[in-house]
Amino acid sequence: MIYLIFSCSGKKEPNKPEHEDLPVSNLPGDVLAKTHCGGCHSFVSPEFLPKSSWKNHVLPSMGHRLGIFNGGHQPDSLFGLAIGDSILRKANIPESPVLSKADWTKIVDYYVENAPDTILPPKRSKKFGMGLKHFTYKRTSYSHQPPHTVMVKILQANRGIVFSDGKRNIKRLTFLTPDLQKDYELSFKNTPIHYYERSDTIYLTTVGKTMFPHDSPDGVLQKLYKKEPGQKYNSSSAIISKLQRPVFMAYGDINNDGLEDIVACEFGSLTGKLVWFENMGSDKYSKRLLRAKSGAIKAIIKDVNRDGYMDIVALMAQGDEGVFLYENRGNSTFKEKRLLSFMPLYGSQYIELADFNNDGFDDLIYVCGDNADKTPILKSYHGIYIYLNNGSFSFTQSYFYPLNGAYKAIPRDYDLDGDLDIAAISFFPDYHSYGEEGFIYLENRGNFEFVDYSFPESKNGRWMVMDAGDMDSDGDIDLVLGSHVFIGPKGDTTGLSKKWAMIGPSIIVLENTIR
Repeated sequence: MIYLIFSCSGKKEPNKPEHEDLPVSNLPGDVLAKTHCGGCHSFVSPEFLPKSSWKNHVLPSMGHRLGIFNGGHQPDSLFGLAIGDSILRKANIPESPVLSKADWTKIVDYYVENAPDTILPPKRSKKFGMGLKHFTYKRTSYSHQPPHTVMVKILQANRGIVFSDGKRNIKRLTFLTPDLQKDYELSFKNTPIHYYERSDTIYLTTVGKTMFPHDSPDGVLQKLYKKEPGQKYNSSSAIISKLQRPVFMAYGDINNDGLEDIVACEFGSLTGKLVWFENMGSDKYSKRLLRAKSGAIKAIIKDVNRDGYMDIVALMAQGDEGVFLYENRGNSTFKEKRLLSFMPLYGSQYIELADFNNDGFDDLIYVCGDNADKTPILKSYHGIYIYLNNGSFSFTQSYFYPLNGAYKAIPRDYDLDGDLDIAAISFFPDYHSYGEEGFIYLENRGNFEFVDYSFPESKNGRWMVMDAGDMDSDGDIDLVLGSHVFIGPKGDTTGLSKKWAMIGPSIIVLENTIR
């Protein structure tokens, strides 16, 4: 996914004067920056980016959120150019300045004057090991060229794999047999982004006109059916529509009525929301708002406080980044609590709950590394974090593994030794110095000591998505990785981008051979 860094906004007032006519404050640039930027997301100090990034990319983008455009209003106004511009207007995102030109200049000067000229890329303290001891690399015989994989799912009970390809004009859901041969494909108007199945029914979410940031409510959740047992899926019906660029769905009985409800991460772009849909029966759902901000990217339904009611843990990206708990009050309402906060430069991507220290409480693994926006430089704080639960669902960081451009990390006991290992992918690795860090396997040695490994074929694709599951029903956890090469690494001189587009696989399998 590609996400905007800043999403500051203010109330649009009728007949708002140009910023040259607005009153000038006597506040210095740092205070103004904390007021106008820190009011929308965690404040970012100048030292986190070089001068060129602030001046040429981030500050102009931030100015747009404050109603400041390089050429006045058009042609660089967001309105009329973005998909879903009518929604932006209703959201009161400003088209005219919300602060004076003098105050805006103070903010710009504060960042440019205090930022470093350059920031050195992070260096690994040691090289990771090469070779996976109990995984065998397998490549499917069928791929889309160039591969634009945006979703991959292992089908349980030795039924193969399904993956989604998000090319501009052809949106396909491809089913592979257990021996990785093409079984059949289904075509869609819009890109399938999330797959969930129950019995002989698929719940398939399509993201909308494009997988890239937009605000138009054209996402749909539909059900796919088999008319007869053993047949292919050959009929469908839309059950929830007008979703605002949904990127993830979670399923569970939230209100204890015996029906499966749905939490939708409507990421959007400048606008969006986190919502839950109460199942009213007969494929009818009632929409309930949880958080009216863009950036919802992952949700987990679980009774975290063990009171008999399912709570919701959600990861928000896109500016005001953080992990939130929605505590179920038992009457279909929730109390929001912010658990963790992150700077917008983190590029939050993924969370999971897992007990890393075997104390009976769910800990949190957090992954950040989206690097596709205004600041595509390597960042030392991108990677995999483990936060320990103190027993009251409050978290303290206990582990960090630096991984450039990290996108996902799945904790499982891959080697069956009784503790949690981690399989991770990166969509923005350091291809020049550490090309194989597109996939990293962290073997747990105990006491939060992990030994890192990769494998030579990890450079065969640009891994955006990954799934873990017992693909062959032999009792161990296999992995499937999906490659997306619509966007090549900026300034790539390795030749990998051309290789991915010409001969790269849509997906690969890492078959666990420990059993």
